[in-house]
Amino acid sequence: MADQGRSDASVNDFATWAPVLRLLRAEQARGRTARPVRVAGRIGRSGWSLALTRRMPPPGRAAQVDDMQEEFEAVERVRGALADAGVDDASFTADIEPTGKTALRLLGPSPAVEPGIGTPHPGALILVDGSLPEPWRRLPEPAPGAAPAPSADLELLERTLRERLPHAIGATEQEIAAAEARLGVALPDELKVLYRVTRARWEDLGGDHEAAMAAFTAVSCELFDLDGLHVADAASRYCRWEFAAMEAVATSPDAMVQGLVGSPGWIAFGDNGGGDRLAVDLTPGPGGYKGQIIMLSHEESVGAGLVADSLTDLVLGRFGAEPGGSGERRPPAVARVNVASLSSVEAAAHPGLEVLSIGVWDDAPLSLAPVIGLPRLRTLTAYPGTLADPLEIAELTGLEFLELGPEEWRVLLDAGAVPRSLSAAAIEVHGDQDPLPIVALANEILGLWGRPQIIQTVLEGDLGPLA
Repeated sequence: MADQGRSDASVNDFATWAPVLRLLRAEQARGRTARPVRVAGRIGRSGWSLALTRRMPPPGRAAQVDDMQEEFEAVERVRGALADAGVDDASFTADIEPTGKTALRLLGPSPAVEPGIGTPHPGALILVDGSLPEPWRRLPEPAPGAAPAPSADLELLERTLRERLPHAIGATEQEIAAAEARLGVALPDELKVLYRVTRARWEDLGGDHEAAMAAFTAVSCELFDLDGLHVADAASRYCRWEFAAMEAVATSPDAMVQGLVGSPGWIAFGDNGGGDRLAVDLTPGPGGYKGQIIMLSHEESVGAGLVADSLTDLVLGRFGAEPGGSGERRPPAVARVNVASLSSVEAAAHPGLEVLSIGVWDDAPLSLAPVIGLPRLRTLTAYPGTLADPLEIAELTGLEFLELGPEEWRVLLDAGAVPRSLSAAAIEVHGDQDPLPIVALANEILGLWGRPQIIQTVLEGDLGPLA
């Protein structure tokens, strides 16, 4: 493991971390005799994870900052240092002697490693720089025969909008052309009509919230101004590798909206007021209309739902609905084998299988033989101890993501059998396992691809005797 220092002295100053370490030591020492302790945690600029018991608020009152003031101040000291150093997140582990003598190890960052979630252990290891899971690489199928909906009516749309927004300031042709040049796509005619009536700038409303509500009602959404107009492609829908690799996308033969993460033909123009984006769809599904209105849920990473056949329909309150499927039933592309789902790997195996997840399992370990040779299998995750022979993984030649327990990774590494087709990987860790062996294992995997290692920086200091 590499020993390198960060550039900012405050991050490397033991005193920066001492208040956090004292809180963790006190937590570990409750009701116990003096002995060495090991503590670990993660602190980031957007949150932290520390094994501390927080004081419960009185019945009927929500938790407040005052209830965790000491923890908050200790964490803010570290977060400020991280911000000054331009570091988003750092995990740590520390060995603390009864005398207070402490060896603190800062773990990270590495541009090839995503932060763990609520744990000091590393998240996904990005083995190929810039790689994306297959659903995020999927482009829309061409729809050369797609036409606007019969309900699209430019004159009716403009007349309705001007009646509802008589004092609105519209965008100029030059402003619309500039937006098109920025986006790299021509705006559909209905969207141009909308912005010619109102350019949707807050400053045009003079701070009048009633006028803003009237504008929302008139258009049936919180309209973005031309600067906020954007392409809702896959890159606009960020998802961590280990979650994105578990997704699969598909479009049925009669679908109105293509099953995608994003599309260069989805032009996001508004928000429903709850964080869900509305977009004009220029790449509809086989049964859809060019220019139909779709919604991208902020709670989902893939897919979009039909809202209206046209922008005219949206403004007039004529909302559409995705028709039912054709009745064709296909085996799922994502299969889960565990005590509550499928009962065997055989039950999951079929030519269209893309993702196999083996979870908690009470029976004998499972063989991967039934899925060897499947043409589309790209993701495998297996709960520690569930595989009869981890070396069978070497025969899964199309894997792009693999998540295993430490022992299973050890078998593959020792045998030189880690699949070279991988773009990303993860180590499944349960409980409060020591982060250092996991980091060492992660660095060994990263080393196979020549990727940047997880840095370990050792700081020594003295916390003083426990009060």
